[in-house]
Amino acid sequence: MLTTLAVENYRSLRNLRVRLGRTNVITGANGSGKSSLYRVLRLLADFSRNGAVAGLAREGGLESTLFAGPGRSGPNVPLLLRVGFAGEDFGYAAELGPLPPDETMFGRDPEIKTEAVWAGPVLRPSTVLAERSGPVVRLRDEGGGWGMVPHTVKAFDSMLSELADPQRAPDLLVLRERMRSWRFYDHLRTDVAAPARAPQIGTRTMALAHDGADVASALRTIVEIGDAKALTEAVDHAFPGSRIEIVDHNGRFELLLRQPKLFRPLAAPELSDGTLRYLLLAAALLSPRPPQLLVLNEPETSLHPELLDPLGRLIARAAEDTQVVVVTHSDELIGVIEEYADSPTMIELVKREGATTVAGQALLEEPPWYWPDR
Repeated sequence: MLTTLAVENYRSLRNLRVRLGRTNVITGANGSGKSSLYRVLRLLADFSRNGAVAGLAREGGLESTLFAGPGRSGPNVPLLLRVGFAGEDFGYAAELGPLPPDETMFGRDPEIKTEAVWAGPVLRPSTVLAERSGPVVRLRDEGGGWGMVPHTVKAFDSMLSELADPQRAPDLLVLRERMRSWRFYDHLRTDVAAPARAPQIGTRTMALAHDGADVASALRTIVEIGDAKALTEAVDHAFPGSRIEIVDHNGRFELLLRQPKLFRPLAAPELSDGTLRYLLLAAALLSPRPPQLLVLNEPETSLHPELLDPLGRLIARAAEDTQVVVVTHSDELIGVIEEYADSPTMIELVKREGATTVAGQALLEEPPWYWPDR
């Protein structure tokens, strides 16, 4: 489980350290930095797939994502973007900065300047398992000494993806696979042309796709090998007397919702955006194979207020098996999570002088954190 999230110089997150628990609710006014904190988690997950540089490119490049508020040394002084997390048994941090002048057309790409993986919740010299400075990486051996990696790592490659190996770097491999298991849901489509509204090839689906395209397969998987009772209760709680059906059309699965007093079930194209979105979230939260971390960005979008109570209970239930982070505007959803989740961590973000801070968190109350040396 992650215990600390740290970031420097990403959008409004000038210097932020956040304590995390089992269930985490991130809230705050518009523009306070909630979406930025969500993106930091996605960026960290990208390192495990060697996609961090590409992820920043999709946001306009490094310079477009760097903090632009008061406190910069000057407009021509480059900032370094730092992101990291600590967990109960492993921690990871990385630092990205601009490329040195070179004959390349990819000058807007950042380079990965440092990376570190350590054991335990706090980075110390004695706990470091792997560290990278520029292109050079060294790994801790079984005897506690250091071994240099015989080849250099390119500026745009992460050591997590390039060096994770069961023989040479088993700790990196374990951490990489954990990070790759993280799931993010912020683009669950419910529009008229949403893939979830059309029949899809049926296959066992342990994790709902990011856009919800395979919802019929995901729900049927829960019915067959997951918690079918919880799914039935979640549907009945949201839509009293209703139940879902998955129909097989020559290998293509179709989602139907059978409701009381209707002579036929409603097909996915007939469902309202809110109804379909709730079923998508139920499929994500009741996964038979829970991830290490599940992150939901504004799950209340397009939901009728009456659906917030069953959604909050689903989130609290999911947190029994996985760490959950919810970014939300909804006070009602927050209230349900507070009622049903076990000691949720409430993180309210506020912006002061252009920089995001945690409301009520004094300097001495920040979790301990140290960035790796360059």
